[in-house]
Amino acid sequence: MSFEVLKSEIIYNGRVFDLRKEQVRLPNGNTASLDIIDHPESVTIVPVDQDGMVWFIRQYRHAVGKYMLELPAGVGEPGESPEVSAKREIREEIKMAAGELQWIGGIYLTPGYSNEYLHLYLATGLYPDPLGADEDEFMSVEKISAKQALALGETGQIEDAKSLVALFWARPYLVKLGYL
Repeated sequence: MSFEVLKSEIIYNGRVFDLRKEQVRLPNGNTASLDIIDHPESVTIVPVDQDGMVWFIRQYRHAVGKYMLELPAGVGEPGESPEVSAKREIREEIKMAAGELQWIGGIYLTPGYSNEYLHLYLATGLYPDPLGADEDEFMSVEKISAKQALALGETGQIEDAKSLVALFWARPYLVKLGYL
């Protein structure tokens, strides 16, 4: 089964993503017009301190019009590896660095219309090492026990998909560390 790209053009260049329009020949011979968001790779981090507290951020998300409880996350800078992005993001967002950073998986966020790939990390051995936040980010840090964080996810009180996946994929590691 093949999809042949007949035409591809960037119709919008944005700060965070580009929008590409493609004409594609489908396997049945028909053609379709597809809108695709080109997005750099991103990271989400599950930072856990020595007391088994998971560090979240709460920030206003204008697209949905409310404050959201999320794990630290962000977009990679050009030429930056996902691991370096994760290390930078937790320093910017929770003002802590990780003594150990472990990759726990990766997912495509919305493959129906975007090529964004999200790397998930577990950060342990946290210690203070702040970096300045991005100028458009206004957030507060909240520490929640690993057990309570999972309960918030199970009951729909965490609505952010990337945070939910990262948190639940971190569960076996949290068990192994004795926090669950």
